[in-house]
Amino acid sequence: MPSNIVLVTGVAGELGGKLLARLGNNPDFERVIGVDTVPPDKTVLQRMGHAEFVRADIRNPLIAKVISTAEVDTVVHASCTAHPAGPGRRTAIKEVNVIGTMRLLAACQRSPLVQKLVVKSTAAVYGADARSQAVFTEDSELIPTSTSGYAKDAVEMEGYVRGLVRRRPDITTTLFRFANIIGPETDTVLARYFALPVVPTVFGFDARIQLLHSADALAVLERATLTDHPGVFNVGAEGVLTLSQAIRRAGRVELPMPRSVVPSVGKVLRGARVVDFSADQVRLLNFGRVVDIAKLKQEFGYTPRWTTREAFDDYIVGRGLRPVLDGGKLAGLAGKVLVAAATGQSR
Repeated sequence: MPSNIVLVTGVAGELGGKLLARLGNNPDFERVIGVDTVPPDKTVLQRMGHAEFVRADIRNPLIAKVISTAEVDTVVHASCTAHPAGPGRRTAIKEVNVIGTMRLLAACQRSPLVQKLVVKSTAAVYGADARSQAVFTEDSELIPTSTSGYAKDAVEMEGYVRGLVRRRPDITTTLFRFANIIGPETDTVLARYFALPVVPTVFGFDARIQLLHSADALAVLERATLTDHPGVFNVGAEGVLTLSQAIRRAGRVELPMPRSVVPSVGKVLRGARVVDFSADQVRLLNFGRVVDIAKLKQEFGYTPRWTTREAFDDYIVGRGLRPVLDGGKLAGLAGKVLVAAATGQSR
């Protein structure tokens, strides 16, 4: 039987908002509360049934009052940001990821009524490196690619979750490590990257990219809320695309460049507020990352409905991407502009 009173964090985001609407239209729940610092999208507000929105900041200790006053028994933590759309306030995002998680879990620990916790994490905790495993399992070592990026936030967050499990073993805790999420309405670094007319890549590298359709990400969050499946689960689509295959499928033009130039080009794109090329992102595009989903299928009982290829194609159609015309000329011009700008910035 599903729990009666559910609290969902991060409902201003795509996944959190859609989950709020799904649960809000489920009559088995007595009450569904969505919290965030800003309201969900208008479409969510129009379709969220009996769910309600409460403006609250999980970084504030008052989140404990919301949980205790509402007598929440299930918490779905969907506000962690691992792949922001564009250049954002890194400090604020880190505070939500780390401080917000710490406050939220402390509130869960203190409330005797909380019996279930579902957490959205990221496969980026495994890192991406020339020495990385070909396929990561849930038992693989967590090695974020940088000491200050979003993946490092997720590693810290997961540490807090493990601490809560030790202190409150009675709470059914499910943690998902999502591959890069993509879909028609998903706005992330990767979604913006593949929408660039000319896509910068690192010469000599053609990473294997595993994706996850946003509909499958939503489905596993909903399933974990409705039924008890404790544990840590990798979540990714079946199959992979190489970076060059994905660029061609999107009708974009690939622009290979020396690895030494990429960080500076990333700064140019970030400065233009197009794509936030963090160290984590650059390493993913160099080395790729693939996770094993056997545990998801066998123990959690869910097989993703969309393959990596199908998820990417749905993103292309949903975004209305059309093949770039005169790709050769555009690549040549863009290459000169980016390299010139990068050279200027590196001085």
